[in-house]
Amino acid sequence: MSFFLLLVGFVVLQRLLEILYARFNEKVMKRQGAIEFGAGHYKWIVLLHVLFFLSLLLEVWAIGPEPGTGWKIFLGAFAMAQFLRVWALSSLGRFWNTKILILPGADKVKKGPYRWLPHPNYLVVALEIASLPLIFGAWRTALIFSIANALLLLLVRIPAEEKALQQLKS
Repeated sequence: MSFFLLLVGFVVLQRLLEILYARFNEKVMKRQGAIEFGAGHYKWIVLLHVLFFLSLLLEVWAIGPEPGTGWKIFLGAFAMAQFLRVWALSSLGRFWNTKILILPGADKVKKGPYRWLPHPNYLVVALEIASLPLIFGAWRTALIFSIANALLLLLVRIPAEEKALQQLKS
């Protein structure tokens, strides 16, 4: 099995496990009174990630699955993103989710990477979307989806999350 299929298989398996973890956390939090915000844009986030993987597979299929120029640097960035992902998820614990769920009365998490960054998991996603394709020279996928992800996060997702947090503070 090629390095490409192993790495993409790892990421897909990781995403599937995260979805299960998020659904478990969602059920627990909603039983405790959590409120969901930004549900209208969630489908666009899911679509972006599905299209990212399809684009990655198609571009690598077209150019070949061999590592590209500078692949070790991009693999290092990808590995760093995985470390930050685990740190962010473990710091949020039961509050981590793929949806915006706010539990009234709960304190904002300020441990782990959240001490320094308000949205470290979004940095993880940005690093992955850029670095994973570049490991294999798929620069078109990296460029297109880095821009699309940045626009979705900066113009839609992060403002929705910040608004949700502010509404519950009031």
